[in-house]
Parts: sequence; C-alpha cells; structure tokens
Amino acid sequence: MSAEHTYKFNVAMSCGGCSGAVERVLKKLDGVKSYNVSLETQTAEVITEESVDYQTVLEKIAKTGKKVKSGEADGQEMSVEVTPANAAPVSVVA
Repeated sequence: MSAEHTYKFNVAMSCGGCSGAVERVLKKLDGVKSYNVSLETQTAEVITEESVDYQTVLEKIAKTGKKVKSGEADGQEMSVEVTPANAAPVSVVA
C-alpha cells in the first residue's frame, strides 16, 4: 500500500451550492485520491497522495469562501489558520 494522508475538515456549508464548491476545488487538486463532502455533517474528508500537504488542501477549501471550523491530518488535530500565499512577510523590528 502506498503512503497517503487522510485529512478531515469541519466546513460551514449551508446549501448544496456550498458543498458543490468544495467538491469542485478538491476534484481539481492534483494528488487527491478521493474525497467525501457531506452537507449533512458539514464535513469534507480527503484522501491524498503522500506529496499533498495539509495546508495545501486547507487553502483550496478556504478559497471557496467557506469557513473551515476545524481540521485534522492523519488523526492529529491541526490549525485551520490559512496563510495567504501572496501575503507579505511580516518583519518585526525590535
């Protein structure tokens, strides 16, 4: 069996369009083996190849505009803080 990751997200989705938006971004993401987005349970479970990291999947879901309430990677609770790729680095002057 090849190595893979299982990511689970609790996503605020209020309608079929919301869950559809999450499904569309997951379908387009390279390295996603399978996914299950449930409007009823407000969850998205994603199985990816080993090369796909948690932050990448989190950012894709967040780009739909849906609020990610919680997340876990391979059974470990993770932050749902999205670091924008185009954000300027913050420099701290002491």
